[in-house]
Amino acid sequence: MENILTFDNVELYYDHVYALKRVSIEVKEGETVALIGANGAGKSSILRAITGLSAIKSGSIHFMGEQINGENAAGIVKRGIAMVPEGRRVFPYMSIKDNLLMGAFTRDDKAEVKNTLDSVLERFPRLRERYKQSAGTLSGGEQQMMVIGRALMAKPRLLLLDEPSLGIAPKLVQDIARSIVAINRDEKVSVLLVEQNSRMALSISNRAYAMSTGSVALTGDSKDLMTDDRIKAAYLGGA
Repeated sequence: MENILTFDNVELYYDHVYALKRVSIEVKEGETVALIGANGAGKSSILRAITGLSAIKSGSIHFMGEQINGENAAGIVKRGIAMVPEGRRVFPYMSIKDNLLMGAFTRDDKAEVKNTLDSVLERFPRLRERYKQSAGTLSGGEQQMMVIGRALMAKPRLLLLDEPSLGIAPKLVQDIARSIVAINRDEKVSVLLVEQNSRMALSISNRAYAMSTGSVALTGDSKDLMTDDRIKAAYLGGA
């Protein structure tokens, strides 16, 4: 499989404090790759660098073979990268419909946008049931489904998910995990998943990178990492 994303030897600083120190990761076409680790390990900084929200100091980022570091965020979305941000970031007074359509702001193919919207509502039936409600009336789990749907409205080749299980009831975490698997499988969308819920992340990904203070501590196939004693001790609560 070809790399859809190559993040090579990247350094990123906030003021004079490094967030990423010579970090290299890759996502192959069709893969789900997890980034696990504690708060402050650099996971979200990787997503911010990919999407152009934070400028890198050195290294390079390539998407589908073309360098994208230095490009603005809107241009990166147009290339086929969509992000579901941590904390959901809904427009609470807008309807679910309008929140979803915000995800298609870079598209001008109206007929295809409608087809994508129908597909999102089919994938998340709760959103269809509450279609005209304001987004602020939804539960945390329902809002998370909506912002994943909003990202899918951009028709991405690569979906970036930043802590999708954060603050979500356990039953809905399972629903969201199943949705991520289905999106990867059915829509042929590659996924880069940032998660503190390491057990969930490893269970639904092909490969994973374990982050520690701005560096990659361990990497490998997710099924192997799930049974690795170092991962169990540091990321799975010793279980």
